[in-house]
Amino acid sequence: MAQHQILNSKLSLDSDIPLYTQLVGIIKHHISSGALQVGELLPSESELCRALDISRNTVRQAIGELEDEGLVVRKRGKGTFVADPNTNHRGVRYSFTTEVSSMGKHPSSTLVDFGVIRPGADICKKMDLQDGTSVYCFTRVRNVDGKPLILETSYYPQYIYPNLTRDMVQTHSFYSLLYHVGITPASAEETYEAVVLNAPQAHLLGTREGACAFCHQRRTRTEDGRIYEYTRSYIRGDRVRLDVHMQKSGVTFARTID
Repeated sequence: MAQHQILNSKLSLDSDIPLYTQLVGIIKHHISSGALQVGELLPSESELCRALDISRNTVRQAIGELEDEGLVVRKRGKGTFVADPNTNHRGVRYSFTTEVSSMGKHPSSTLVDFGVIRPGADICKKMDLQDGTSVYCFTRVRNVDGKPLILETSYYPQYIYPNLTRDMVQTHSFYSLLYHVGITPASAEETYEAVVLNAPQAHLLGTREGACAFCHQRRTRTEDGRIYEYTRSYIRGDRVRLDVHMQKSGVTFARTID
């Protein structure tokens, strides 16, 4: 059996571009050129590690980014496949990676904290949860071109994906994990307000205490109306501009990142 064409690729150790980003580019090229067809199986993690002399974490980061962009889909026990563009963007799925990459910039994330908690009354109210419901709470710093931009804390009821681990959050798109257990985003509510950063927030975002920021909150619902995600983010106000475009067909909204 012929060796998979991706395994013949070469990564540059001397490049300033991270290895996982180089691997993302290689796989994207194979997909866009038609060398990889919809539904085709990609090499396994172990095959990629062995052929390209890279770590398993590097491979998982690359596949996670491709998942975020809707280019591949992971199926438990079967492997990673090229996604069908006609079906992989169901609902209102949001991808930080896709948003930033479309601007020609390099996205990355740093996991600050991960745990299972019993949320307070405020979070329970926002998510329509009964008291005592356990939720995953994880905080990430979202970076653009290596610089902190967003401090993001997300909450999900534990029952929607009981065996989530810290490693999975670091190496997978959580939306993709949920998709495989039948949970897809059908609608979302978002708010933005102007705030100033306290000392811990400013430290994680690499700016000064009291700096201006946007506080962005999002609640995401399933098709049957259940709230399964609440995310609160602090976005550096000195690096982001919010643009609103009004037309007869409706209002569109975009963020511009400096």
